[in-house]
Amino acid sequence: MSLKEAVQKCWDEDRTGERVVLPCSLLRSLSFPYRCAVAVRNSLYDGALLRQKKLPCPVVSVGNITVGGTGKTPTVIHLATLLREKGRRPAVLSRGYGGRTKAAVNVVSDGNRILLGWREAGDEPVLIARCLPGVPVLTGPKRLLTGQAAIGRFGADILILDDAFQHRALYRDLDIVLIDAARPFGNGRLFPAGPLREPADSLVRADLLIRTGSGSDQPPSELAERPSFRGFHRPLGIVEGGTGTLLPTASLQGQKVCAFAGIGRPEAFRKSLSELGAEVVFFQAFADHHPYHGSEIDSLRRLAAKTGADRLITTEKDGIRLTDFPDFLTEISLLRIGMEISPGDSFAELILSRLGY
Repeated sequence: MSLKEAVQKCWDEDRTGERVVLPCSLLRSLSFPYRCAVAVRNSLYDGALLRQKKLPCPVVSVGNITVGGTGKTPTVIHLATLLREKGRRPAVLSRGYGGRTKAAVNVVSDGNRILLGWREAGDEPVLIARCLPGVPVLTGPKRLLTGQAAIGRFGADILILDDAFQHRALYRDLDIVLIDAARPFGNGRLFPAGPLREPADSLVRADLLIRTGSGSDQPPSELAERPSFRGFHRPLGIVEGGTGTLLPTASLQGQKVCAFAGIGRPEAFRKSLSELGAEVVFFQAFADHHPYHGSEIDSLRRLAAKTGADRLITTEKDGIRLTDFPDFLTEISLLRIGMEISPGDSFAELILSRLGY
């Protein structure tokens, strides 16, 4: 059993009933110092011993409380689109996970051009920039500095923080937290014994919740006092890797596809393909943010030929990390996913009213 498999079994222990005693005991012991560090940091901010910095425009955070994909990136894109439609000038600020650039402020997009690639900025900021023409996207470890740059250099009048629920150094006017509708707290344990990035009671800081994925349409009782919405990942179309042409999702109907994905929840991608009427003849899951190598590209080509697939397909986020292989990109398709929030009118009304618009 690999380390990754052992960790996943421990995280799923409460759901499957399968016991993995030794790895789980080790992970729980490692959770203790992590829990202590989180508790100390939160108590310093809660007690105002550490003070949040405030920027001269509204700030919205989109984050989660668990490790793994709950749909933050499509929610950031949805929110920025909503604010632009209302006449605002949003900018998106990201930590830039996985990016190699070490500067304090990195301009991924100035709103007109994408200036950095995924290796420098990380795949998610580049994906956000591609999906949001006209919206500046910046990365850097200190959101205060990237926020000041977005305001001063690009005239942003509202800032959207991507994956920032735990980034408490910057004051925010609205904290949006995404949780998994089926297992909002995973196995209830903190990382690495479980997927929680901080204790569940930290959700007292959240202003509103978006429950994503399959599961109950009712929030857990301990979250019932928070405004709550349902978020659904919706396929928006099929992007041809070579041309960027957007085809309707119906083009997958009845096709044999060889699929692969390196995202937080690759099985959700596979399920989406099946629901769109595709026959998944082969599926390969990679780790989230996986950097592809030439040998893997060759292997995927061979598998597609061997299985008689009509199409090789992956996610749009994976497509960002495949720009190093332009020839391969011309051979594949990318599934574009968006976030639908229900009820949409109520969500938009709440967002705008909380921000004073």
